[in-house]
Amino acid sequence: MVPSDCKALIKRFYQLQSERIETYQLFEEGHEAYLRTGPHYDFEHYKQLVNEITQAFSGISKEVLEIKARLHGDFDRADLSEHIEKLQSKEKQKLELTAKLQLAKQQAQDQPEDEGCQERIQELKHEIIKNKEALSEIMQDFKYDSEECD
Repeated sequence: MVPSDCKALIKRFYQLQSERIETYQLFEEGHEAYLRTGPHYDFEHYKQLVNEITQAFSGISKEVLEIKARLHGDFDRADLSEHIEKLQSKEKQKLELTAKLQLAKQQAQDQPEDEGCQERIQELKHEIIKNKEALSEIMQDFKYDSEECD
C-alpha cells in the first residue's frame, strides 16, 4: 500500500531502503552458512534462500518503482523520481556484484591453490565499495531534495 502524501511516500521509501539493507545481511549470512557446508554443499537449502531473497528484493523494487511513479506523476517531483531511477540501477548492479562475489568466494574455497580467485574477490569487494559510495551519494541527494516536501 503506497501512502498518499509526499512526506509519507518519502518515509516509506526510507523504510524500503532499510528493508533492502536487512535483506542483503540475510543474503550474506545465508551464503556464509552455505559455504560452511562445503565441500558437499547443501545447495537445496541455499537455492531456497536465494529464492526467498529474490522475492524480497522484487517486492521492495516493485514498491520503490510505485513510489517513483507517484512522486513524478502525483507530486511533480521529477528530481526525486530521477534519484530513485539512479538508485534502482545501482541497486541492481550491487545485487549482480554480490552474486559474483559469492561465486568467487565459493570458487576460492574449492580451489585454494588458485591465487586468481583471491584477486577476483578483492576486485569485486572494491567494486562493491564503489557501488555503495555511489548509492550513498544518491541517497544524500534524495534526502537534500526531498526536504522540500516537509
